[in-house]
This record gives sequence, structure tokens and C-alpha cells, in this order.
Amino acid sequence: MILLFNPRATKPRNRRLPLAVLAIAAVLEGREEYEIVDGNVDDNPTATILQLIARHSVELLGVSVMPGPQMVAAMETSREIRRAFPHVKIVWGGYFPSVYPDAALNAKYVDFIVRGQGEDTLLELLDAMRGKRTFESILGLSYKDIFGLPRNNAERPMKGPDEFPWSPFHKLPVEKYLRPSFFGKRTAVHHASIGCPFNCSFCGVHAAYGNKERMESPERTAAILSHLVTEYGADSVQFYDMNFFLREDHALELAKRIEHLNLRWWCEARVDIMSRYSDETFAALKRAGCTMIFSVQSQALTGLSGR
Repeated sequence: MILLFNPRATKPRNRRLPLAVLAIAAVLEGREEYEIVDGNVDDNPTATILQLIARHSVELLGVSVMPGPQMVAAMETSREIRRAFPHVKIVWGGYFPSVYPDAALNAKYVDFIVRGQGEDTLLELLDAMRGKRTFESILGLSYKDIFGLPRNNAERPMKGPDEFPWSPFHKLPVEKYLRPSFFGKRTAVHHASIGCPFNCSFCGVHAAYGNKERMESPERTAAILSHLVTEYGADSVQFYDMNFFLREDHALELAKRIEHLNLRWWCEARVDIMSRYSDETFAALKRAGCTMIFSVQSQALTGLSGR
């Protein structure tokens, strides 16, 4: 069994779907036995993980790690799992280990680091652990060699969201994540792209992914949002993209595809890009439910209601 752990990062009232571990779960679906443990829902995730390991043959614990409170929780749980079950390999992924792999590997309870996109890297790591390939051949992997020294393999080329399967929402109690927000009573979250082509010094995305962005097709984004509406009653969406409106034609097509869903939503964008959009596109975005755009340049909030 593979365990995927999302350490607690926020208060229960602010929790949202753990998209990072869901992305990894998507490539395990149908090929590996796995469970997701989310510290934002589980009051004692360490105990839950210990119980799962005691009852099942667990090969690997994958931990998603952001700097701040989530990293503290990741350290505490990883340390306890290593003490109780030293045979279980512990893999960290996410922004902190992607940007600071050597620092993460310095922890005695971390065996591997998955840098950047983790879907293919994790699958290949499982093959290596099972003797089917070498660790040296896995792009995007950092690990300790036989002398305990850190080794960082070459970067893995970025793939677009459409090249991976949907998140397996059925593996989580989705109703616990659709929390009230400024935009609605049942707010979902979605990531419709990965990376960003700009080099803003304050942002960790460039450090983790370079200056590339891969966008999900409007057709797939609309299909996923429709699923969240029809199956779980979502009435609003927060997009996690760093630069949601990179292309006007893409934004316009998406607006037309999701208008019928009657969602209220917000996202992040750059003023220099949005300033080149036509009034017709802004009108289409408003009809599609776009309620607020957060400017990542000026850190200002811009509402569409007065456009």
C-alpha cells in the first residue's frame, strides 16, 4: 500500500481540497492500493497513519510539504513514522523540498525528494524500489547515495494537466471541503494550469518549475467543474493558478464553456496581460461568473462588477 499525506496547513473552516495529493493519487488509481490522509480533516493524522501501517503492508509514505505550518506538521509526523516503522520509505514532495532538496534530505527521516511534478517521478520511484530500474535513471528525484550524501538527478520536463488523469475525488469526503467563502456556500478549488512564464522574485513557482506554464484545455476544465457541481453541489470556485489569464483566446473559450454552470469564481492574473483584453472578453468572463481577479503584480483586488 502507498500512503499519501497532506499535513495540516490551515484551520478546519478554511480547508480546501488537497489538490497536490489528489494529483498523485490520480496516477496511482487503478494500479496501486493507496489511501489519502489529510491533516486538515483528520484531527490525529499521525495516529491514523500508524494504524494503517500496522494493518497493511505499506511500502511508502508520500508527504506534501509547503513552508510554514504544513512543514512543521510534516516533520513531526515523518519523525514519528520513522521511529515506529523504520522500514517504510518516506518521500517528500511539494514546494519546500523542490526548492531546497538538500535541506530536506538532511533530515534523517526523509529518504527521497520528488522535485517539481511528482506523478511520473513517483511511479518510477516505486519501480526502482521494487528493483525494476535504477534510482539514477529517475528524472526529478533527489536521494541519498550509499555514503549518505545527497544526489539530485536532472530535472523532469514539465507536462500539461491534460496528460494526467482526473483527480479521484471519490477517495475523499468532498462535502467536508466545500466550505463557505465570499463567493458562495460550497466553494471548491481547482488548478487549471501549472507553472508560470514570468520570473517574479517573490514567488516560489519560478524556483520550482522554471519559466514555463502548461495550461489545461478549456474542455477539461469545464468537465471537471461540471462534475464538482453535479456530483457535490459546488456553487463557487477558487482557481489556484499563478497566471490564470495567460491567453485571451483560452480565457474566452473557457468562459463560454462554463457560463451555464452558474458558478461564482475568482483567480489570479497580471495587469499587463489583462489590460490587453477586449471589453467583449471581460463581458464574457463576467457572464461566466468571474467575480474577482487578484493582481499578482500590484497585489490589488479588482472586482468585475463595475467593469
